[in-house]
Amino acid sequence: MKHIWLLPLVVAAGMGLSVEAGLLGPLGEEVGHGWAVLGIFALGSLLLTFGLIFGRPRLALMFAQPRWLLTGGILGPIYVAALTLATPVVGVGLTMVGILFGQVAASLVIDHFGWLGSAKRAVDGHRVGALIAILLALWLIH
Repeated sequence: MKHIWLLPLVVAAGMGLSVEAGLLGPLGEEVGHGWAVLGIFALGSLLLTFGLIFGRPRLALMFAQPRWLLTGGILGPIYVAALTLATPVVGVGLTMVGILFGQVAASLVIDHFGWLGSAKRAVDGHRVGALIAILLALWLIH
């Protein structure tokens, strides 16, 4: 596995998502869920804009790509809204394990069929076992 150095990065990113869920729940309760989502995306957009101003602009290149690649921008706010709504009700742990189950299930399908430009990676018993283990964790944490 030549890219093993990426594993700590993705684990840290996952930890960051749990922290984000923990922050968004109370923020949504205080200011309203829609305002919390907007606030998070406004701050993220501000930081990205700052980075783009000092980086080499590639906006024309982005819009030259197939339009379906840009639909990922729709999924981010849906994800953040789900975190904002679910976390105060079911807690950070259950929210994150539920999201993890959904991510892994969708990822296995995408990899198996090679959708979205991904290389085909067959779903085997180990991968299905991992998904079942996450489902068991979801049931146990509930």
